[in-house]
Amino acid sequence: MTDNYTVGNPVQELFVQTDKHFLENLPRFLYEGPIVVVLGEKEAERAVAHLRTAPMLGIDTETRPSFRKGETHKVALLQIATEDICFLFRLCMMGLPDCLADLLADPKVTKVGLSLRDDFLMLRHRRDFEPAGYIELQQYATEMGIKDLSLQKLYANVFHQRISKNARLTNWEADALGESQKRYAATDAYTCIQLYHRLRHLRETGAYRLIAAGGTTAYAAV
Repeated sequence: MTDNYTVGNPVQELFVQTDKHFLENLPRFLYEGPIVVVLGEKEAERAVAHLRTAPMLGIDTETRPSFRKGETHKVALLQIATEDICFLFRLCMMGLPDCLADLLADPKVTKVGLSLRDDFLMLRHRRDFEPAGYIELQQYATEMGIKDLSLQKLYANVFHQRISKNARLTNWEADALGESQKRYAATDAYTCIQLYHRLRHLRETGAYRLIAAGGTTAYAAV
């Protein structure tokens, strides 16, 4: 399948289900913008003040993986991106401060992400808050007829680029995050903004059609 989203042919083809083999030869996408690691509450307050000036925020979380039965960990990292910068809040070092809880609960601040219900549930293990002002990409894509809803497959489907998940099972509570960890975390948050803008455009214009993974047309948007 080729990317048909061009000026000459404005209808984009989207898979209903994205075969994992489709991802194998795609070019890799990696966020290359500025990243700020936030370690303390005062730094967090300054970062949140900046984030509140953005029209939309992409959010995601990372948790130290558990390899033993019954072992669990709290969210170690909260990444929040704008279109220009990504802040990595190391919750394992400072908890979830008031400024972040207030941001996540503010209905006037638009936040977009994937599987946000799970992220918020885990974040509320650190402190209680009532999330508001968020857009769930999985619901958004489902309403368009897309069934494969992982970030990796959804991004490949829409942009024909591959997000590497190699850093997912690394230690997010390490004393210092490695460069690959920081880029991985920032990529996940930033791509949520990209996906929302593209999916919203396609949804509002109807400039897409769904095809089965094998290439058989399943649905044509009008």
